[in-house]
Amino acid sequence: MFILFLFSLLLSQHHCAEVYNISSSQPLAQEQTLVSPGRIFELGFFSPNNNSDNNKYVGIWHKNILPRKVVWVANREKPIAAADTLASLAISSNGTLELVDGKQNSVWSTNISVPSNTSAAMLLDSGNFVVKVSIGAADPLWQSFDYPSDTLLPSMLLGFDSKSGMKKVLTAWKSESDPSTGMFLVGLTPQVPSQAVIWMNGSTLYYRTGPWDKSKFIGVPTMDDEYQSGYNLDDNVQQGTKYFSYNILDKTVQAYIDITSEGILKLMDSVNGENWNLHWAAQKNSCDKYGACGPFGVCTASESPTPICKCLKGFKPKSPEEWSKGNRTAGCERKTKLFCESNTSKSVTLRGKGDGFSKMVRLKVPDFHEYITSSDAVECKIQCLNNCSCLAYAYVDNIGCLAWSKDLIDIQKFSSGGVDLFILLDRAEIDEGNRTKLIVSLTVTGFISILGAIVFGLHRLRAHQKGKIKVTTKFFKVTDTTETSRDTLQEYIRNQDPWELFIYNFDSILIATNNFSISNKLGEGGFGPVYKGMLQEGKEIAVKRLSSSSGQGIEEFKNETLLMSKLQHKNLARIMGCCVKEDEKLLIYEFMPNRSLDTLLFDPVRRPELDWGRRFNIIQGVARGLLYLHHDSCLKVIHRDLKVSNILLDENMNPKISDFGLARIVQGTQNLTNTQKVVGTLGYMSPEYAMGGIFSEKSDVYSFGVLILEIITGRKNTSFYYYEQHLGFLAYAWHSWNEGRGLELVDKVLADSSSSSEVMRCVHIGLLCVQDNAADRPIMPDVVFMLSSEIDLPQPKRPIFTFQNSVSDPQPKYDNIFSTNEATITMIEGR
Repeated sequence: MFILFLFSLLLSQHHCAEVYNISSSQPLAQEQTLVSPGRIFELGFFSPNNNSDNNKYVGIWHKNILPRKVVWVANREKPIAAADTLASLAISSNGTLELVDGKQNSVWSTNISVPSNTSAAMLLDSGNFVVKVSIGAADPLWQSFDYPSDTLLPSMLLGFDSKSGMKKVLTAWKSESDPSTGMFLVGLTPQVPSQAVIWMNGSTLYYRTGPWDKSKFIGVPTMDDEYQSGYNLDDNVQQGTKYFSYNILDKTVQAYIDITSEGILKLMDSVNGENWNLHWAAQKNSCDKYGACGPFGVCTASESPTPICKCLKGFKPKSPEEWSKGNRTAGCERKTKLFCESNTSKSVTLRGKGDGFSKMVRLKVPDFHEYITSSDAVECKIQCLNNCSCLAYAYVDNIGCLAWSKDLIDIQKFSSGGVDLFILLDRAEIDEGNRTKLIVSLTVTGFISILGAIVFGLHRLRAHQKGKIKVTTKFFKVTDTTETSRDTLQEYIRNQDPWELFIYNFDSILIATNNFSISNKLGEGGFGPVYKGMLQEGKEIAVKRLSSSSGQGIEEFKNETLLMSKLQHKNLARIMGCCVKEDEKLLIYEFMPNRSLDTLLFDPVRRPELDWGRRFNIIQGVARGLLYLHHDSCLKVIHRDLKVSNILLDENMNPKISDFGLARIVQGTQNLTNTQKVVGTLGYMSPEYAMGGIFSEKSDVYSFGVLILEIITGRKNTSFYYYEQHLGFLAYAWHSWNEGRGLELVDKVLADSSSSSEVMRCVHIGLLCVQDNAADRPIMPDVVFMLSSEIDLPQPKRPIFTFQNSVSDPQPKYDNIFSTNEATITMIEGR
């Protein structure tokens, strides 16, 4: 009986030790704790390090995870004496929450005024300690999340409100045994994009995370994917707020971010209530200390406590004596002044002739970045090159263009991760060795190509002398219409992500196109006929209907649906979905009011609508689209059928590259690919592809060069022939340009709208793109750069080979394709 009484007494005491709210009638005494509803967090009186000789504080900690980590402290600056056993936390007569000592003196309070004393305080499962007007009220009158200590819990905010002046920062403890404000403070900078920084003694930078890239801080490589989806930085320009927060989606995990008294920012986690585990720490080595190697110095971490400092390429120690002693804080200075600095009276457009960029990889970018509005990496480069104050730039995924005009400080070299940084140097400082190797490589490649061309020419001459005409006919077994293929395609479509590729009902497309009425037909390409349609919700669409005689089958259909659903760029046509029913295979696109470029460019009536401004915009837009396909997209794609009829124009005459049925995905490091099935359109095919089946991004560059010249001249490359000199389209363009008669190429309707210098520059670039040897052609980043700047261009070599339909053919097939059950006669003409 006595044992039962004792047990019930213990239960009663335990029950009294834990409370779930504080009210005017129920204060919190020192022997009690306030517990959150799910028993995740606990608030109570504590002594640091559990030392009863230390002062007392009111704090919050996780209830069941060891070692105990206090995540918030109320009375940081005003402790309660260790001997005081009567201090309590209570709701005062005016409704405010107040901590009083044993003599009933106020030590700390929420300092809010409440109309009545019905207010109550409670601890939420998020760790937020709140005061409400009553226990059942929804919104808090006051909350601890607005007044962080040294710890950021999930859903807490770190940042500021520039309009109200309110700041939410973390402040370290003075020491492990003293929760008062220490020397380290964590907050966000007002930059765009922002970065988290640690200040020492209020104003001295001690550490920074690097800019925010919409998922993580790029200067913290250990912020890995496990928690990445939970990080968020909300930058509301209109409200003037900028706040960082994070959430843990796995409910079995508890976590916190804190700043230690030694200035270490770290993320700790606990799974299923186990002991705390270090997930990542922002500072792991001596290079993490701000500006360890000074301006223009780069720091590489090592096992030793001393950082390994080197000057950036083109720079030298500012104080060699101090540098040799190990004091690197003075940093480095330029060996050679920039061209722009030495020629301040010259036009900034001449800067490209004297300055160049040196690329460094896997870096933590310098401090003091400036965000520049830019559509892509090439435009970012151009803006930096044309600005005399710009010292470096980086084009960062999910951020865009960053530029630097101040000393480049706090650069760190990572073993993995990081960003590519392009630093401006005088051209004399740029590695001559790499340039020499490139010249030798291109020279050898060019020599081999010329030698091959001579051999090929002699072979053709001998063939003509013998009066032989070689005709190649290939037959392939058609399997696209078999039941097995239909089942395979249906299965493929069903497996597509509905968020990426919408599957339309065939009957809805029939209604939209008026049963594929001839009056709705927009045209016909290599895929088959294209129809205009109107969905029930009023959306205009273009429907490509696979023709059984087109030569393009299931693989091409699958290829286009895959690529067009994955690729997103303003200069690529957007696929809305597809439809497959029995033998019907349909692709549904957004409708382009101005149809394809050829319908305007080669129409004598509508051609004047394409003034030079619009044509130049089309050239630039197609170039940017190709740049995206080759270098900037998640997939490296070779289009293989770029031509004037595959360029669609929206209502503002902006170009959209379309028809990806023949496109191929290649590995990022793969330069050349070989195919036994040569596909494409005669007149746009590069020599190495037409003759050997070798395609690369340079094949698309060749097609783009032909496209430029067609846009400038307003003529079809396949139906042009200059009989007087027996020259084809490309050869005539080169001869005209080489003889100083380039303006004769320009479409007559452009006489009043074109800029002769801009037009001639485009002709020059077009001729560089159609050079016979692929190694001589520029890559698309260079093409976009050349179109947007005034740098000197290399001389294009005379095109020897052209691949086009017979000039006697009155109706050349612009959508010609070597394909199934089709005999193809190709005339390869040496010039």
